[in-house]
Amino acid sequence: MKLIPVRHSAMGSIWMCNFFLLLSMLDKSFIATMANNATDSYWLLRIKSELVDPLGALGNWSPSTHVCNWNGITCAADQEHIIGLNLSSSGISGSISLEFSHLASIQTLDLSSNSLSGSIPSELGELQNLRILQLYSNDISGNIPAEIGNMRKLQILRIGDNMLTGEIPPSIANMSELTVLAIGYCHLNGSIPVGIGKLKHLISLDLQMNSLGGPIPEEIQGCEELQNFAASNNMFEGDIPFSMGSLKSLKILNLANNSLSGSIPPALSLLSNLTYLNLLGNKLHGEIPSVLNSLIQLQKLDLSKNNLSGSIPLLNVKLQSLEALVLSDNALTGSIPNNFCLRGSKLQQLFLARNMLSGKFPLELLNCPSIQQLDLSDNSFEGELPASLDKLNNLTYLVLNNNSFVGSLPPEIGNISSLEGLFLFGNFLRGKIPMEIGRLQRLSTIYLYDNQMSGLIPREITNCTSLEEIDFFGNHFTGPIPETIGKLKDLVVLHLRQNDLSGPIPPSMGYCKSLQILALADNMLSGSIPPTFSYLSELTKITLYNNSFEGPLPHSLSSLKSLKIINFSNNKFSGSFFPLTGSNSLTILDLTNNNFSGPIPSTLANSRNLSRLRLGKNYLTGSIPSEFDQLTELNFLDLSFNNLTGEMPPQLLNSKKIEHILMSNNRLSGKLPVWLGSLQELGELDLSYNCFSGRVPSELGNCSKLLKLSLHHNNLSGEIPQELGNLTALNVFNLQRNGFSGPIPPTIQQCTKLYELRLSENFLTGTIPVELGGLAELQVILDLSKNLFAGEIPPSLGNLMKLERLNLSFNQLKGKVPPSLGKLTSLHVLNLSNNHLEGQIPPTFSGFPLSSFLNNHGLCGPPLRSCSESTAQGEMQLSNKQVAAIIVAIVFTSTVICLVMLYIMLRIWCNWRKVAISSAEGGIVAHKARNGEYWNMNSFGLIPSPDKQNSATTTSFYNLKMETMENTHM
Repeated sequence: MKLIPVRHSAMGSIWMCNFFLLLSMLDKSFIATMANNATDSYWLLRIKSELVDPLGALGNWSPSTHVCNWNGITCAADQEHIIGLNLSSSGISGSISLEFSHLASIQTLDLSSNSLSGSIPSELGELQNLRILQLYSNDISGNIPAEIGNMRKLQILRIGDNMLTGEIPPSIANMSELTVLAIGYCHLNGSIPVGIGKLKHLISLDLQMNSLGGPIPEEIQGCEELQNFAASNNMFEGDIPFSMGSLKSLKILNLANNSLSGSIPPALSLLSNLTYLNLLGNKLHGEIPSVLNSLIQLQKLDLSKNNLSGSIPLLNVKLQSLEALVLSDNALTGSIPNNFCLRGSKLQQLFLARNMLSGKFPLELLNCPSIQQLDLSDNSFEGELPASLDKLNNLTYLVLNNNSFVGSLPPEIGNISSLEGLFLFGNFLRGKIPMEIGRLQRLSTIYLYDNQMSGLIPREITNCTSLEEIDFFGNHFTGPIPETIGKLKDLVVLHLRQNDLSGPIPPSMGYCKSLQILALADNMLSGSIPPTFSYLSELTKITLYNNSFEGPLPHSLSSLKSLKIINFSNNKFSGSFFPLTGSNSLTILDLTNNNFSGPIPSTLANSRNLSRLRLGKNYLTGSIPSEFDQLTELNFLDLSFNNLTGEMPPQLLNSKKIEHILMSNNRLSGKLPVWLGSLQELGELDLSYNCFSGRVPSELGNCSKLLKLSLHHNNLSGEIPQELGNLTALNVFNLQRNGFSGPIPPTIQQCTKLYELRLSENFLTGTIPVELGGLAELQVILDLSKNLFAGEIPPSLGNLMKLERLNLSFNQLKGKVPPSLGKLTSLHVLNLSNNHLEGQIPPTFSGFPLSSFLNNHGLCGPPLRSCSESTAQGEMQLSNKQVAAIIVAIVFTSTVICLVMLYIMLRIWCNWRKVAISSAEGGIVAHKARNGEYWNMNSFGLIPSPDKQNSATTTSFYNLKMETMENTHM
C-alpha cells in the first residue's frame, strides 16, 4: 500500500521533466524563428542598448518612429532594410556590438570619430554586402581580425587612428575590390603582407605612424592603380624597390622617417604623375639622380635628413611645377646650378640648410622671384649680401644664419615689403643696421645675434610695428636703447645682451605690454628701473646682470605676477628686494653682488616652484626665514657674503632636491644640523667663514652625491667622523682653521675622487695615514700644515702623481724625506718647513725655494747646503768640542794653580808679618841694593820650626840670590 504513492510520485516527476524539456526546445525554436524573422530595426535597438549616447544622437531611435527616419540611417528602396549607418562624430561610446553582423543588407557602416572602445568583432566579416567600413579615430584596441578578409565586396576600409596592435592580417589580400586601405596612426607591427600586390584596384594605401618594419615588398608593383602610398614614420628598411617605378598612377609617395638605405632609385623618374615625393629622415646615400628632373608634375620634393652627397642636379627650369624643394641636412657640396631658375618659376620654398654648400650668395636665386621662404643656413657661403636682394620681392622668410657672410646689411633689404622673418645670426656682418629697415611693416622677427655689427640701434626700427622678436645679442651696438621702443606693442622678445649699450632704460619700454622676455645683460646701461615696468604684466623673464643699474627697486614691480626668471646680479641696486617677490611663479632669482640690504622677505617662500635662489654678496641681515620650508623645489641656495645671523633653519630639510648650499662668509652660529645628512641630492655644501661650533655630524656621510664640502674657518671641534669616508664622489674637502683633533680617519682613502684636501690649522695628531697615497686624483693641494702630526712622511705620498701643491709645514714630522716624493713631477709648490726632518732632500726638489725646507736642522742638499759640507762641518764641530773640552780643562787647571799660588803667597805674607813684628823687637837685617835702597830680607826668610830655634840661622833662598847678584854687579 505504501509503494503505490511513491510510484505515482516518480512517474509525475518524469512527466514534468519531459514537459519542461519540450517547452525549452519549443522556446529555443521560437526564439530562433523570431530572430530570423526580426527586422533591422530590432537589431538596431539592440545595438543602441549597448551604446552610451550623451549627445542624444540616437534619441529618435524608437519603435514609434519608422526606422528609415532614424538619425544616421539610410534605407533601401523597400523601406525595410537599411543599407547605410552613419554615426560619425556623434559622441557615442561603448563597444562595437556583435549585433552588427545581423544587418545583412548594410553597405556603409561609419562609426568614425567617436569614443568607441574594445576590439573589432570578428563577426563583422559576415557582412557580405558591406562596401564601406569606417571606424577611424576611436579608442579601438586589439588585433585586426583575420575574418575581415571575408568581406569580399569591401571597397573602403578606414580603421586607422586607433590603438590597434599586432600584424596586418594576410587575409586582407582577399578583398579584391578594395580601393582604400587606411590603417595609419595605430600600433601595428610586422611587415607589409606580400599579398598586397593582389589588390589591383587599390588607390590609397595609408600605413603611416605605426611600427611596421622589414622591406617594402616588390609585390607592391601589382597595385597598378595606386595613387597614394603613405608609409612614413615606421621602421621600414632596405632599399626602395625598383619595382615602385612601375606604379604609373602614383601621385603621392611618402616614405619619410624610416630606415631605408641605399641610393634613390632612378626608376622613380618613371612616375610621371608624381606630385609629392617625401623621402626625408632615412639613411639614403649617394647622389641625387638627375633623371628626377623628368618629374614635371612634381610639386613638393623633400630629400632632407639623409646622407646624400654631391652637387645639386635639380633644375627648376625643368621641374616647372615645383613649389617646394627641401634638401636640408645632407652632405651636398658646391653651390646652386647656374641655370637653376626661370622667371616663370612657381618655386615658393627652397630649404638647403645644414649642408656643405659654399661660394658667394647664389645670384641664380634672384631669378626666382616667386620664392617666399629661402633657407641657406648652416653652410659655408661667404662674401657680401647682394644689393639686388630686393628682387626677391615675395620673400617672407630669409634664413642665412651660420654662414660666413661679411660686409654690411644692404639698405635695399628695406624694399622687401613682404618680409616677415630675417635670420642673419652667426655670420661676420659689420656696420650699422640700415635705417631703411623701418619700412618693413610686416617684419615680425629679426635675429642678428653673433655678428660684429656696430653703431646705434636705429630709431626707425620701432616703425616695424609688427615686430614680435628682436635678438641682437653678441654685437657691438652702442648708444642708448631707442626712446620710442614703446611703439612695439606686439614685442614679445627683446634680446640686447652682450653689446656696448649705455644710458638708462627708456620709460616707454613699459608700454611694450606683450613683452615676455627682456634680456639687457652685459652692457653698460645705468640708471634705475622705470616705474612703467609695472605695466609689463606678461613679462616672464628679465635679465639685467653685469650693468651699472642702481637705486632702489620701484615698489610697483610687485605687480608683475608672471615673472619666472629674474637675474639682476652684478649691479648696484640697493634697498630691499621685496618688490621682486610679488610673483608666485618665480623659478630663478639671482641678485648676486648688489647692495641690497635688510632681511630676506618671507614672501619669497610663496614661489613654491623656486629652484634657484642666489642672494650672495649683498648686505642682507637677520636670519634665514623659517617659511623656506615651502621651497620644496629648491635646487640652488646661495646666501654667502652677507651679514646673516642665527642658526640654519631646520625647515630647509624639506628641500629634498637641493644640490647646492652656499652660506659662507656670514655670522651664522650653532651646531651643524644632523638633518643635512638627509639631503640625498646635495652636491655642494659651503658653510665656511661662519661661527659654527661643535662636532661635524656623522650623518653627513649619507650625502653620497656630495662633491664639495667646505667647513673651514669656523669653531668646529672633535674628531673628523669616520663616516665622511663614505663620500666617494667628493672632489673638494676643506676643514682648515677649526679645532679638530685626533687622527685623520683612514676611511678617507675611499674618497678616491678627491682633488683638493685641506686640513691645516687644526689640532690633528698621530701620523699621516699611508692611505692618503691612494688618492690618485689629488691635484690642487694636499695641505696638512699647522697641526700636531708626528712620525715620518709616508712614502706612499709619492703616488700622488697629479699633485701640484703639498704643504706639511709646522708639524712634528721626523725622519727623512722619502725619495718617492721626488717622482711628483707636477708639484710646483712645496712646504716642509718647521719640522724635524733630516737627511738628503730628493734632487728633484732642488728648484724649490729655501723657505720650503727651513727649520729642519737635519736636512741637507740643494737648495740647502750640500750634504758633504754638512758632514765636514759635523766633523769640525766635533774637533771644536774637543778643543772646548781642553780649554775647559786648561782653565780649570790654571784656576787651581792660581788658587795654590795665591794660597802660598798668602802664607808668605803671613810669615813676613811675623818676621816684621819680631824684627821690630830685635833689630832688622837689611842689605843695600844697587840703587841705594835697602831690602828687608827677613821678610822673605823662612820661619824656623819651633824645635830648631836654637840651631844655626837658616839662610833664605831669596836672600842668597840677592847677595850673589850684588857680588856679581859690584
